[in-house]
Amino acid sequence: MSERRKRAIAITLTLAVVAAVLLALLGVWENRHSLFPDDTPDGWGADLVHNGKQYVLNPDIETILVMGLDKTSDDITQDSYNNNQAADFLILFILDNANKTCTALHVNRDTMVEMNVLGVAGEKVGTKTAQLALSHTYGNGKLVSCRNTADAVSSLLHNARIDHYLSVTMDSVSVLNDFVGGVELEILDDFSNVDATMIQGQTMTLTGEQALNYVRSRKGMDDSTNNRRMERQRQYLEALYAKAQDVQKSNPQFVAEAATKMSDHLISNCSVTLLQSLYEKVNSYEYTGMLSIKGEHRLGEYVEFYPDVLALKEQAIDLFYKEK
Repeated sequence: MSERRKRAIAITLTLAVVAAVLLALLGVWENRHSLFPDDTPDGWGADLVHNGKQYVLNPDIETILVMGLDKTSDDITQDSYNNNQAADFLILFILDNANKTCTALHVNRDTMVEMNVLGVAGEKVGTKTAQLALSHTYGNGKLVSCRNTADAVSSLLHNARIDHYLSVTMDSVSVLNDFVGGVELEILDDFSNVDATMIQGQTMTLTGEQALNYVRSRKGMDDSTNNRRMERQRQYLEALYAKAQDVQKSNPQFVAEAATKMSDHLISNCSVTLLQSLYEKVNSYEYTGMLSIKGEHRLGEYVEFYPDVLALKEQAIDLFYKEK
């Protein structure tokens, strides 16, 4: 066999191996992340006018959107352009990198917002007004759906920039709860129709299943509104955050280990390294508390939450903008 022929065969084999590796890596990426592009909305960075004053986005503000999905990892169904995962829980962490503060904004999943409707390739084909939770059902249930929800939250908050985002499935609550050794709190409501071991007014350390019931339950509760559930979610999150801080003091690799533990339940545009960095920021900044959006519930096809338009605009300016 000639040297030229040998060289041609070697090059062909090499290209075949490279192609196989690339295809394998692409398969892993698509399976764990997204089939579609992750675009930045055109509206970000637009000026805002209020009471005759002009405002611009504050460049020192960095945001992290956390979405809790209403499905377990085993219950998820999806195809190329939609899925069955609603974003049942939404909280936006707002970091002020100049003043070293962290504020949390708890967003009602029933909030009526204008959201993008996505086509078969993840592209925008229109808009509709619906409950914010449903924005995640467009796209493939991974990064595209997270991005679509982030865009809807951005639109709600007068084009505030959403820098980072992650979604976790419902069963991740139990996993994280048990990973930190359980979360202690006072049971706020009567759970006798859900879990008789959870006694109203009693302080107890929740197991994984109890924690999930505590932050998820609406049916069977005396007050089945999402507002009441949000109160329990805020209480649980603050207790979980305090417990996680204690755990990290003795384990500096807490975030990396937690991310690994939850890898089957979590989708994010952040690397583990970036998640660790963000957690350290949150942990070191002054925590200014958890806010919510003012508004009212109305009964439409479903329970719908309508924000107070003026109050929301002023809140968005206070949190994300500065005077030009």
